[in-house]
Amino acid sequence: MKGKLQQQLFCQYKTVDENEGKAARLQRMIKKYLGNHAYRAVFYALLSDEPEKGTAVFRTIQEARRIPDSRKIMDHLGNPDVAEVFAMSRSVANEAHLYEEFIRFRELADGILFSEITPKSQVLVCIADHFADRFPLENWVIYDKTHKMFLLHRKQAEWALVTGTPLNRRTADRISESEKTYSELWKEFFESISISERENPVYQRTHLPLRYRNDMTEFSDQT
Repeated sequence: MKGKLQQQLFCQYKTVDENEGKAARLQRMIKKYLGNHAYRAVFYALLSDEPEKGTAVFRTIQEARRIPDSRKIMDHLGNPDVAEVFAMSRSVANEAHLYEEFIRFRELADGILFSEITPKSQVLVCIADHFADRFPLENWVIYDKTHKMFLLHRKQAEWALVTGTPLNRRTADRISESEKTYSELWKEFFESISISERENPVYQRTHLPLRYRNDMTEFSDQT
């Protein structure tokens, strides 16, 4: 959240140190009084890149105290803050879903599967369980270039988020020989099934936006 706040006039701001205990108590409070549905909406909204997300979430929680059944707060879309939280949550969920489909791993020289993504929102925590379930017997890493965060998974272990550690570009670019071979084969297959007479760039961008392509093997020049 630090550095993401858009300050307003006539308001006093106080920096509150991050604390796992406080975060856990707040989590339990939201689940207890607002329910799991609202908790998920708030959680996803706070992963958004919108600068006013904190204010919208705070006002949504305040609004929940004013209605008869606080667990139905996300049904009150007539409230602009609730609508904003709903929209941010849906946007993050949609982006996470797309990355579950579009993420491509490459095998590094040390055998680790590695991927780089450039998301707008902090989606790593949203996609972690998906890839942990899909590749439980692999050591893999997904690097979020936007937020400088790593999603790490050790073979047959729990995943973890790591921040504050720079990417070793030299290591990340050292791919295995088999990876080079399979990357070329995949690109050739990708090109061979294309029918030039049926190419429709507008339709393609609808299903695969341009901003996802720089991190995909099919559109990479790296060998």
